[in-house]
Amino acid sequence: MYKVQNNQLPSISLTCFVHKFLKFCYFIMAVLLVSCSDKKNDESVENSLSKNETEQTKIPKTNTKTILCFGDSITAGYGLDDSNDAYPAVLQEKIDALGLDYTVINSGLSGETTAGGKGRIDWVMNQDVDIFLLELGANDGLRGVPLSETRSNLQAIIDVVKAKSPDTTIILAGMELPPNMGKDYTTEFRTIFAEIAAKNSVAFIPFILKDVGGIAELNQADGIHPTVEGHIIVANTVWEVLKPLVKP
Repeated sequence: MYKVQNNQLPSISLTCFVHKFLKFCYFIMAVLLVSCSDKKNDESVENSLSKNETEQTKIPKTNTKTILCFGDSITAGYGLDDSNDAYPAVLQEKIDALGLDYTVINSGLSGETTAGGKGRIDWVMNQDVDIFLLELGANDGLRGVPLSETRSNLQAIIDVVKAKSPDTTIILAGMELPPNMGKDYTTEFRTIFAEIAAKNSVAFIPFILKDVGGIAELNQADGIHPTVEGHIIVANTVWEVLKPLVKP
């Protein structure tokens, strides 16, 4: 056993003490270095995640304008193998070919009447629409709906568009009925569209099925809905009125 004299530790004990003290210091330094490194890594990961979250939440702004085709089975492209063959998609091709910044939305619904259109117009107009094409009424006529009701519904749809989006340009597409519906009914039916267009000062397509309606080879077996070729002609008819309204 070693004895302590004059408050001095034996040399061997002092050496052990120093070694242990140095090891302790090294241990503390190592812990601090690891801690700092982990903190730095955590900050790096946090910054990376924050950056990714910021990038993901950024919604790209675009100046693309919208053309909304609001109609029935003619607009929807009923009976076609591919809805991209319907006239709204053909209009999009024309627009893209000219490098115009517009997106055409097909809001056609097979079987839709003017009453049905009136019922869903509020929801449809919860988006920005620059040009609104209204193509409804054929199903009213084929079902013998009172003409006063068709007129009222078309006007109500236009009123909603004007109220919710005053700057939207409206195009009204006219429709005609086959003669078997009766001369008086078909004549008055035809005049409804022209009168509403004039009353509201909106762009007007007299007959959207011009050069297609009644031509067997341009219609499907039902004799009502256009074929792919028929839709191309319909698109050309619409384009005559639409083209002057789209801006570069």
